[in-house]
Amino acid sequence: MNLFKNLLSKTPTTPPTTGNKGTGEFGEEVAANFMIARGYRILERNFRCKGGEIDIIARDPGDKSLVFVEVKTRRGLSYGVPQLAVTPFKQRQISKAALTWLGKNRLHDTNARFDVIAILLHTDGRHAIDHIKNAFDLAY
Repeated sequence: MNLFKNLLSKTPTTPPTTGNKGTGEFGEEVAANFMIARGYRILERNFRCKGGEIDIIARDPGDKSLVFVEVKTRRGLSYGVPQLAVTPFKQRQISKAALTWLGKNRLHDTNARFDVIAILLHTDGRHAIDHIKNAFDLAY
């Protein structure tokens, strides 16, 4: 539990007020800390290539599979729940980026999955986090 408290102490409890970009960056930090506290090993963050972008690439502590994570963060529900923003188009972009990353790292035969971490920010610092494992299949 001390590890989790230390991780949280390094992350501010309220997001910066710099708009959508700041909210997204804050959400990615919250998601990374959430995963680390659950034993995931973060391999890379914000991997970008011509095909798309992946917020977090991690190793699952249980089955050691690769996990490509899309983080969606919202301050409220006026645009719907965050996970609805992972559209089929976005899934294809993430899939292309994942294939590029796997090729670059010569890991084509590795077990992998696509997760979504949806974060709803609350002003009191107790954010709602929904980790959806196997949220979608490879789409290209």
